[in-house]
Amino acid sequence: MTVQHFTPEGMMQPTPYHHVAVGKGTTQVHVSGQVARQADGTPVAPGDLAGQVAQALRNTALGLAGAGASFADVLRLTFYVTQWSPEKIGDFMAGVEAVAEEISLQLPMPPASLIGVDYLFEPDVLVEVEATALLD
Repeated sequence: MTVQHFTPEGMMQPTPYHHVAVGKGTTQVHVSGQVARQADGTPVAPGDLAGQVAQALRNTALGLAGAGASFADVLRLTFYVTQWSPEKIGDFMAGVEAVAEEISLQLPMPPASLIGVDYLFEPDVLVEVEATALLD
């Protein structure tokens, strides 16, 4: 296995992500700027955080697959969410959980950061996903 995810004893548990990833390989894959858009640019799930998280993760999976990778190879995920507040975690996780099996995203997720931002590149975009993977 190229990537091992784990949360050592003594670190906060449970969380929706592992705290540590160890990668062994030589090829890095970076997928960034994934939002809730279809290939033709059509918005998906306007105003729906859960729906946008799910679609952004689907698009991330497509980017990884295009490079010969999958979520099993991901060292780290970064989520940028507009107008973030802690009350949104339920909708955020609902989006993750709704698509996890479909895209083979193991839960808990790889190490992840959720960063609140004022806005993204267009007003209807609620979430953006970035992934870093490592291949042999």
